[in-house]
Amino acid sequence: MIAQSEKTLKLVGENLIKAGTTFDIEALELIYHKNLKVFLVDTNGQSNMMDKNSVMGMFQAKRDNRDAPLNDWALFSSIDVNDDSGHIIVTRRVNLTGVEQKFVFSLELVWEDNRWQVTREVAVIQPEN
Repeated sequence: MIAQSEKTLKLVGENLIKAGTTFDIEALELIYHKNLKVFLVDTNGQSNMMDKNSVMGMFQAKRDNRDAPLNDWALFSSIDVNDDSGHIIVTRRVNLTGVEQKFVFSLELVWEDNRWQVTREVAVIQPEN
């Protein structure tokens, strides 16, 4: 049963990547929890926090500007399920800051309203050297 849960959680991670890279606002609205907090940590250790409205606004602007889809490359390092909470660690190459960079994402999820939702996302930019 745990393996099936981890498989299901990986699918949620894959759906999040698909929705984010194509600016699918409707899908993101369902995947992101109402109390979402996203922390972006740059290569100098500085962090910036965004709430759901800020994140959705960023994706909406990309959609409105008709930006090209983002890179959907992903390497899942860890998927963990414990009852109604889950955690995913995934490495991505994505352009969130004007330049494509390598990020490690730590995603905390909760099972609520009959679906997995991301409550916290920590995105750490990795140096290229």
